[in-house]
Amino acid sequence: MNIKTETEMDTVIKALDRAAEIHKLDIAPLRTQIEGLDHSTKTERSMLYALNQISMAEPNWTFVAAELYLAGLYQKAAKSRNFDASQKYGDFFGLIEELSRIGIYSKELLTAYSKEEIEALGAEINPDRDLLFNYIGLFLLADRYLAKDYEGNLFELPQERFLVIAMTLMQKEPQEQRLALVKEAYWAMSNLYMTVATPTLSNAGKSFGQLSSCFIDTVDDSLDGIYLNNWDIARLSKDGGGIGVYYGKVRALGSDIKKFKGNSSGVIPWIRLVNDTAVSVDQLGQRQGAVAIYLDVFHKDIMNGFLDLKTNNGDERRKAHDIFTGVSLPDLFMEKLRETDENGRSIGEWHTFCPHQVKTIMEWKDENGVALGLEDFYDERDVKHFTEKYEEAANHPLLPRKTYRAMDIMARIMVSQLETGTPYMFYRDEVNRQNPNKHLNGKGRTSIFCSNLCTEIMQNMSATTITKEYTDEEGNLVMIRKPGDFVVCNLSSVNLPRAVKADVLDRLIPIQMRMLDNVIDLNTISVGQADATNKKYRAVGLGTFGWHHLLALEGIHWETEKAVEFADKLYEEIAYHTIRSSMELAEEKGAYKKFEGSEWATGEYFERKGYNSERWTALKEEVAAKGVRNGWMMAVAPNSSTAKIGGSTDGIDPLYAVEFAEEKKNFKFKVTAPDLDHNTYDYYRRARHVLDQNWSIRQNAARQRHIDQAISFNFYVPHTIKAKDLLTLHFEAWEQGLKTTYYVRSTSQAEIEECEACQS
Repeated sequence: MNIKTETEMDTVIKALDRAAEIHKLDIAPLRTQIEGLDHSTKTERSMLYALNQISMAEPNWTFVAAELYLAGLYQKAAKSRNFDASQKYGDFFGLIEELSRIGIYSKELLTAYSKEEIEALGAEINPDRDLLFNYIGLFLLADRYLAKDYEGNLFELPQERFLVIAMTLMQKEPQEQRLALVKEAYWAMSNLYMTVATPTLSNAGKSFGQLSSCFIDTVDDSLDGIYLNNWDIARLSKDGGGIGVYYGKVRALGSDIKKFKGNSSGVIPWIRLVNDTAVSVDQLGQRQGAVAIYLDVFHKDIMNGFLDLKTNNGDERRKAHDIFTGVSLPDLFMEKLRETDENGRSIGEWHTFCPHQVKTIMEWKDENGVALGLEDFYDERDVKHFTEKYEEAANHPLLPRKTYRAMDIMARIMVSQLETGTPYMFYRDEVNRQNPNKHLNGKGRTSIFCSNLCTEIMQNMSATTITKEYTDEEGNLVMIRKPGDFVVCNLSSVNLPRAVKADVLDRLIPIQMRMLDNVIDLNTISVGQADATNKKYRAVGLGTFGWHHLLALEGIHWETEKAVEFADKLYEEIAYHTIRSSMELAEEKGAYKKFEGSEWATGEYFERKGYNSERWTALKEEVAAKGVRNGWMMAVAPNSSTAKIGGSTDGIDPLYAVEFAEEKKNFKFKVTAPDLDHNTYDYYRRARHVLDQNWSIRQNAARQRHIDQAISFNFYVPHTIKAKDLLTLHFEAWEQGLKTTYYVRSTSQAEIEECEACQS
């Protein structure tokens, strides 16, 4: 910030006075310090003073710092766009026209909207809503998301970013309701009642990038499948997407290739190739790609390098430090962990197999004659499809396997988790049992093999394969690919403390669901099968952040039954409004293509959830008659960056310090718990030491009952935790019906780099 004139300095002084008055702060000492200094030095000194004053005793100095920073943003934009900074916001139509001319904005905005419409929408901008930002939230928004020209000059201001996003997402709505919908979307974002996903926040309205957060692919057991997956990963990573990849179908080390025994190199070399792609193809020049690889615990390579990919011991030629790992676990494995002898020693055996050998020797086929493997079955509550197939494979005398104590595998998993935070845990049977779109494969047949980079997305998956290659009449080489279900994550999140305290969920969620649904039609995804899957299921993930913040405002301690009950009640309310909104969109625009036969259509989804109240029964009947627009609707992402922009706490995580330093590559700030005062202090303070994670699990189980996909749920444990205690937590999570767990964060780990694409 470089303030040069008296008029500009007056603007900063006014900003100081206004923040001090609103937040009842004494700025007299600051005025004394800056008297006699030149204007530029006064501004920098004021900013430094405000940031240094942030503490448990004076948390609201963050808003003074934000006011000073905001004044600088106004002046930078005014200089770039040639208007008076005292106006705060300049000509909105002129902004769109100029950034479209130089190629920062897409020209679609000027094509979709007339000048009169843009000017009318520009009149909706409310600069006072900039005062809702704390310092770190405003800094992150300006540093990462506001539009700049190619020389880095700031053009766009916070309210303009929100309005451009709203215009972009509503541009194809019917003319008669479009402006009203833009205004409603702007209301939702500018009041910080919600946030859009990071790619949408960054790229909406611009001429580059795409709008979805994450993607999930299934790798076919072939050289073509492996390399085409790597190509797809590179293209999506380039555009800023995080990737989840299921490798459970790829043959294991020592398996046969074209009947030549012992020739397969297994999954590790291919995962290293993915690791190199993630590092080499960065995300819009801002960060390296982010990829998670999942493998089944019954895959033969699970103990042959997979669980050691990120650890610091062993052969570096078999490491992949830059990817993340996840393990897919059936109920049977967890049950085997509990088998003990008379002395209490774990004796449960676990067999691991090569998926290629299973298909070749067991000769299981589907109705079309396609070979099936163990990974293609899951256990229902009443019919144990996977268990039957596993036991059949284990009893086959000709099927090679490697056998371990189940507890030895689990011990290796936990050692890796305490050292690296991963692997993530994916409870495959529960995931597939709860899938509302299992009708496409049938009960007992796996539709969902893994999750995404942040473990909250659960959607049908299948591998893309090459069916034909030929030369056409013009001499062109043509490759025909049969597209599989390539999952796309479209995310957005409710800012719980702001939306719940303002009592706006019933107004907020319908516009939020419309915004999410419109992302599907507007997005430009470079991988064709991902785009096709996106439109086939129209899946979205409405989530939440600020849970601990909300508990503090409500006066509810974390480790209490009241917190569990509150989670159950609140997320049922969110689920009701979400499903109703999707039903209303279906009535207006049509249901997703695969609605017929789904649990949404049959009503089984509502019955399984125990939704039998009068309003739920009425909604079930409306859904059966009108459909739903979206095949999946809810998913709770980690929400770190966007939670800070929203001025709240991350996702559903507890805050472990009342005052702490927030640090990334280009900043380090002192911050305090949001809305910290004498009323909320005790509800934050109690979390300063690692909480009893069983309460966190119980809360998450309560909310998971209402979420059709999953939740990014971290364990927080001391580095001194005993193996049996960590194992007990994993058992509790599985027994309580959690679908996944995310990182195991221990006090011995360095800071874990999270996927920013999944923030929402």
